[in-house]
Amino acid sequence: MTILTALRTAATSALAGRYLAPRGAKSMAVIGNGAQAEFQALAFKALLGVNQLRLYDIDNAASVKCSHNWRGAGFDIIVCGSVEEAVTGAQIVTTITADKKKAAVLTGDMVRAGIHINALGGDCPGKTEIHPDVLVRSDIFVEYAPQARAEGEIQQPAPDHPVTELWRVITGTEAGRVSQEQITLFDSVGFAIEDFSTLVHVKHQAELTAMYDELDLLACPDDPRNLFGLLLE
Repeated sequence: MTILTALRTAATSALAGRYLAPRGAKSMAVIGNGAQAEFQALAFKALLGVNQLRLYDIDNAASVKCSHNWRGAGFDIIVCGSVEEAVTGAQIVTTITADKKKAAVLTGDMVRAGIHINALGGDCPGKTEIHPDVLVRSDIFVEYAPQARAEGEIQQPAPDHPVTELWRVITGTEAGRVSQEQITLFDSVGFAIEDFSTLVHVKHQAELTAMYDELDLLACPDDPRNLFGLLLE
């Protein structure tokens, strides 16, 4: 799935952002500048009009890679020296770190009222990147609650910590963002039906084209952190 997973992940994040981010948000911090970063930024630009990116990665070369790939995309890019610097002034914070461990990349002292957190990195049991202090202050939204409680950030608080599934917000049965002071957190884990639906859609579209070989060639990037670079070749 490689690129298809990156595309559907970014699309889901930006869709959630339409309902959960503060109105008029234009600045986004991107913490972790690996394979998903470019897709996330472009999706938020397309759906929300985000045009300033505040980047941080423990490997500065990853931030340089992103800056290169975003040339001509219309972003004001600021490469930061710490998570704290990246979060300062950002209305949306996207966390996409990769360490398979319990971590606290984003802590309570960094999170001010009104921010939207797009948390992608908690994707297996025992891996987190958001401090519990942030979670208990946030209204948390998920794709599928049973999986998010096992693999997402929400595995940290009490098992009955309240969450809202995103589909309920989209259909209007539950509220999303209700005030500019609210802290919202989308605990994005992803689940199989999203990949399957994306694959079915692309298969249908590919049947109308002659692009099977090209799709095959996109499967294995030379640099796994530069997945977006395949689209620039």
